[in-house]
Amino acid sequence: MNNSHDEIKNLLKASRKLLNNETINEDIRRQYGVLTEQGVDMTDDNVTKKLNITQSVEDEIDDNTESSKDKTQGYRISGGVLVLHGKTQTELELTTDEKTAFQETMDEFVTGVSDLADFNKLNVFPNNVEWSGKIIDFDIEFFFTIGEENGVYINGQMIKVDDKFLDMVNKLKTFYEKFKSKWAKIMASRKKTKKTEE
Repeated sequence: MNNSHDEIKNLLKASRKLLNNETINEDIRRQYGVLTEQGVDMTDDNVTKKLNITQSVEDEIDDNTESSKDKTQGYRISGGVLVLHGKTQTELELTTDEKTAFQETMDEFVTGVSDLADFNKLNVFPNNVEWSGKIIDFDIEFFFTIGEENGVYINGQMIKVDDKFLDMVNKLKTFYEKFKSKWAKIMASRKKTKKTEE
């Protein structure tokens, strides 16, 4: 009992020394496992304040990558949204060809695939183009991508595989080839414009 009482007294003494910012000798540090940060004033009121570590890390990342951070600019075109991604303001400018291609893409999808569709935004990145949406009458989502991950993808739950569904899949594949051709030209045009501006 006496040993635990002495140990508590010694811990209190070490704590007081630490809080009074007195120099803690190595014996106390070793004996009680006390760790301190260099340059931390334990009597300062800021010691007990909460630190937002996440925010400080995000601020540091923003400071380090501000110049290389991608910028985005969205454009609403006939009920759809086209989002351009780039590093400079000139890469975010919408051209007439891009606007026309987007309008044609939506119109051709309605005509060739399904008129019951909800479209998500079409993203134009420097190295790929992504577009997705939902075909309501089959309750499936489609995803088109060209560039880094070429292909057409579908997502759904418990889809009945019948002739109508297979016909829809074939329509999606056929339309994807048109989509790929049209947007590959747009991507090439954007890269060409970017090189001539530099």
